[in-house]
Amino acid sequence: MLNATLVIENKEKSSSFDMKLESLVPVVKGEISVKAHVHRADDIFTAIRIAKEFGLKMTLEHCTEGHLIADELAREGFSAIVGPSIGPRGKVELKELTFETPAALHKAGVKIALITDHPVVPVYYLPFCAALAVRAGLDEETALKAITINPAEILGVSDRVGSLEVNKDADIVVFDKHPFDIQAKTTWVLIDGDVVFKR
Repeated sequence: MLNATLVIENKEKSSSFDMKLESLVPVVKGEISVKAHVHRADDIFTAIRIAKEFGLKMTLEHCTEGHLIADELAREGFSAIVGPSIGPRGKVELKELTFETPAALHKAGVKIALITDHPVVPVYYLPFCAALAVRAGLDEETALKAITINPAEILGVSDRVGSLEVNKDADIVVFDKHPFDIQAKTTWVLIDGDVVFKR
């Protein structure tokens, strides 16, 4: 009987603070965004319904079937973090995987960013993913924005990174060809304004 009483008392004491629930407080307060891991259209709509029901800020991570519902997503006003688009269709959620998704979403008015989901696909393939999106209909300028300023704006750090402007962090890579050219080589790398690599 004594042991049962101690267990109940300890349970009551420990239930006053739940670290997992505490970590959700900034989400519920709208201080940080929910990152909804969604591939299929029905999952995307479910995430949007939950976000609207609870007034949550949210981005749609992967958004694999976004091209099928691009106009609806534009009306909802959530940003889409698209990718990885390279790789096999290893699960049913990836059945509609296509490099046309970024162009379809952008044309509908959705703010997009591209990801490789590193380490699933290594991050150094990001320019290649952008190039394949261009080949599938996305314009080059938007593709560059999708791997620079757009992700910075979506994450809320565009005051520091994402574009070349005075007073921003000066991490710059200079290529000898267009960065989407698979044969492009890095000629210069500057970090915090200092040259750290020169070919």
